[in-house]
Amino acid sequence: MRFMARSVLVSGGCGFIGSHIVDRLLLRGDLAELVVVDNLWTGSRSNLAHVKDARLRVEVQDVENFTSAHRFDEIIHLASPASPPWYMRDPARTIRANVVGALNLLGLLKPGGRFSFASTSEVYGDPAVSPQPESYRGAVDCTGPRSSYDESKRCTEALLFETRRVSGLDVRVARLFNTYGPRMRIDDGRAVSNFIVQALTTGALTVHGDGSQSRSWGYVDDVIEGLERFFWRDRISPAGPVNIGNDIEVPVIEIANYVRSLVPGSRIEYREPAPHDPSNRCPDLTMARQLMPGWRAGTTYQDGIRRTFEWFREQLAAPSVAVEPGPREISRALAG
Repeated sequence: MRFMARSVLVSGGCGFIGSHIVDRLLLRGDLAELVVVDNLWTGSRSNLAHVKDARLRVEVQDVENFTSAHRFDEIIHLASPASPPWYMRDPARTIRANVVGALNLLGLLKPGGRFSFASTSEVYGDPAVSPQPESYRGAVDCTGPRSSYDESKRCTEALLFETRRVSGLDVRVARLFNTYGPRMRIDDGRAVSNFIVQALTTGALTVHGDGSQSRSWGYVDDVIEGLERFFWRDRISPAGPVNIGNDIEVPVIEIANYVRSLVPGSRIEYREPAPHDPSNRCPDLTMARQLMPGWRAGTTYQDGIRRTFEWFREQLAAPSVAVEPGPREISRALAG
């Protein structure tokens, strides 16, 4: 079978999710060129250090400023921090990465090309409906401390779907729910990575509030399988955004206790609730299952956390762990 050579751009391809997407893209027989644009704000070159494929080129710069005389058959826009400590630290930069980045990248897409975007379950805010279907309009505080991320994702969705309405853009928007696994930053700041690093270092796992807030915990391999099928592998024509994640809801305290069980002697310390922290988050996956029959996030949190735990333990045991912006910021993130 003869393939038509394809050129693909991935923004944020040195990041946690992005680097796993790059691995899957490089398995494609029709891929002629893969350009990764990443400013290494939350991404790391080490996430792609294992790649020796000549089709890959990494451009270190802001996605909103990236220029190219070349046009791409497919663009996958992932460039944005996803952890509250990171996007709250620089909200203007977060908004630029999502919205201005998308505006810029649209100009680099070939006529008839496909634009895929990683949105977020944060567009549902603190939901009054559970599980959350794509039709749920959410309860987002547009002036709250999480708004730079929530609203820039919502705005980018609007941009892409309005572009489709007026010009017929082939667009795929995935709303990702909580995802964890190898290649997360040591100072990522989200629950699973925080708990594991805290258990392996100080021994004190910090839980905000009473830990009853629940999340869907999607192991990265399962989520990437869904993204691969949705963004390029399956022949589908989605009408709108599609939820991708694990639809089994587990309280934060249960995750903390499981991590604690992996490190004898570790303990839980309770802190004040995080500001505007949603009480629950769980995807309605009806649409995803209709579009991608057979796909499911089947990795249990126990299996996924064990794999993630081993990866973090290896990273922390390495002679030199390249972490930006430094130990002081790590301790602040873990304490926060």
